[in-house]
Amino acid sequence: MANDQDTAAPVRAATPRRPELDAIRTLVVVGLIFFHSALVFDERDDYYVKNADTTEVTTILSGFAVVWAMPALFLIAGFGARHSLRRRGPGGFAAERLLRLGVPLLFAIVALLPIPQWLRLKAADPGYHESYWRFLPRFFDVTLDLREFPFVLQGEHFETGHLWFVVLLLVWALMLAGAARVLPRDRLRRVRDRLADAAGQRGLVLLLPALPLALVSALDGMEEALAGWSRWAYLLFFLYGVVLAADERFRDAMRRDAVLAAVAGVALMGVGMPLFFVVSEGGGDPFTDLTGPALAMRALYGMTGWCWVVAILGLLDRRGHRRPTTGAPPGFRSKVYVYLALGALPIYVLHQPIVVAVAYGVVSWQAPIAVKYLALVAIALVLTLAVYDLLVRRNRITRFLFGMREPFVAGPNPTDRPGE
Repeated sequence: MANDQDTAAPVRAATPRRPELDAIRTLVVVGLIFFHSALVFDERDDYYVKNADTTEVTTILSGFAVVWAMPALFLIAGFGARHSLRRRGPGGFAAERLLRLGVPLLFAIVALLPIPQWLRLKAADPGYHESYWRFLPRFFDVTLDLREFPFVLQGEHFETGHLWFVVLLLVWALMLAGAARVLPRDRLRRVRDRLADAAGQRGLVLLLPALPLALVSALDGMEEALAGWSRWAYLLFFLYGVVLAADERFRDAMRRDAVLAAVAGVALMGVGMPLFFVVSEGGGDPFTDLTGPALAMRALYGMTGWCWVVAILGLLDRRGHRRPTTGAPPGFRSKVYVYLALGALPIYVLHQPIVVAVAYGVVSWQAPIAVKYLALVAIALVLTLAVYDLLVRRNRITRFLFGMREPFVAGPNPTDRPGE
């Protein structure tokens, strides 16, 4: 079978490069190894494998990540969806997403996702001795429940696990393809132009998109299993990405308002995070309660997430916008970046079963939390990258099963289009 170097990659038509989007996507995916390793020691989270000693520090630190990380991935996916839809058309776009996301999802459900659930049972009960192969049929004992759309398959042990992101992204993409086929393009173009004109007013790119997110977060609640956001809030982030990719004026507005967004995000976080602990310590559930403090906290959370995403993407884009393109061959750091960027999806698919498997052994050590955490991160990171490099990227079949594209080459920065 051919490896990455054996395959000649097609050169696609040039579109504006967004290296900051690729960088954020790569940072978030690799950072999830650190994040999910921390949940092993978290006092609040019900992770698959738990250390005997836990801490609330991980709750506070993870709060700074969940507020922007997964929303940024959905926004970036919206950017990529816009470019892909424009090139392929609705039918081609839907078919490509089914292959790129649906195939890895089905493969992981069969081959990878039962492992963390089996290890959860073993970690919770030392007397549990059921073999993995005897457990497997129970994992696939499912019923259809349309009330949980798009997670319509439910079971005592069945789950999509960390691939809830792939489920949502696939469903939102198919919905976008359907909408693109039936909605009038001229009307959509006029709406886009009005919005792009309005984005010229300072601060408007912050205010308007933040309000629906605040409303959805407050009224629909926050889903702890989905990294602290409502699934419908993620749909908004995805659609925002589609809209923002449609006109360069939105990009200019994000660069212009990046500092304002950063200041607003810090201020909103400073008010909202204490409210989270106020509601929790009062015996309430900040994720779902309909009390005034809980509603206010979730509304602030929705606005904070949008401000942080605008700030991070805008500031990174400022930096890249000012840096001249030399056309020089990529150095070692660029090669590492491209290596990870091309592997974002398979690394995402692989990392959590590996983290859970390593944690199952690490929690039995007699060592402080800090030592266990650092060991867990180091081992899981090395194993994830090793599996990606040795078992996935070098073979056409496994590349297909994990949704990898053939590498794209266009000048000094070869990678896929942002978010694709």
